[in-house]
Amino acid sequence: MTKLFDNISPKNKEILLKKLEASTLSYSKGVKVLSNMSNRSKENFIAVIESGSAHNIKTDYNGMSTILEEYNEGDIFGSIISSINSEENNVITKEPSRITYIDYNKITNSEISNEKYYIIFYKNLLEIISEIVAAKNERINILTKRSTRDKLLEFFNTLSVQKSSRVFTIPYSFTDLASYLCVDRSAMTREIKNLKEEGFIKVTGKRITLNY
Repeated sequence: MTKLFDNISPKNKEILLKKLEASTLSYSKGVKVLSNMSNRSKENFIAVIESGSAHNIKTDYNGMSTILEEYNEGDIFGSIISSINSEENNVITKEPSRITYIDYNKITNSEISNEKYYIIFYKNLLEIISEIVAAKNERINILTKRSTRDKLLEFFNTLSVQKSSRVFTIPYSFTDLASYLCVDRSAMTREIKNLKEEGFIKVTGKRITLNY
């Protein structure tokens, strides 16, 4: 996946972030990173995970939480590409993390728009947005499956295609995977066991091998 600062030297990255008036904050594990942002600040920004990881989690009125997205080092999120403006949504760090924030208005109205490193940066951003849209469409395809089994198989197929291999590692804990698939964890665990016993898959921890 494309990273925002691909093909930009550390020196030019530093100049770029300074020109865009970006800010970088550090967080410990389990912090709701949007809690201290004003509603105005949340309206038009992008954020880059410089180190660490985080989840975009939606909590409904019943207190049920669903993982909408997972962000790892180099990934981006923000109001223009993620569901984060609702009071039900928050981005929560999974581990100590450093996150850089950029006002999107600074990007679109930058005085350095003719600089080569800026052009590369903007091209990277457009490619990332395109990749994110594709990933969201993949998840919609998974969630439209009716049964837990079908959601699991579609999810496994998607990972297999992404890794170009029938062997891959699930990027979530099983609790988080159930949340990601919007299914009951116990029902999902039973279905994984059934798929294993029926020979569809081989399971070693979070490592999955497709046998079909």
